[in-house]
Amino acid sequence: MADPARIVEVTEADLPLHCPMPGEAAWCSHPRVFLPVGETGQALCPYCGTTYTLKGWDGKPHKHH
Repeated sequence: MADPARIVEVTEADLPLHCPMPGEAAWCSHPRVFLPVGETGQALCPYCGTTYTLKGWDGKPHKHH
């Protein structure tokens, strides 16, 4: 499992965000969960404890289409 103190910075190109992300060591280690990082600029994975932050978040919700 990932380090609970792990922080990963993502961009709008990564939306919709899910954990684990492809290419990560944790890939397939827990069920894929979609995280609403665009709503608050930050999201915590309930499975592995990884915190994702949205680079350049301006305080306004970002919706991925």
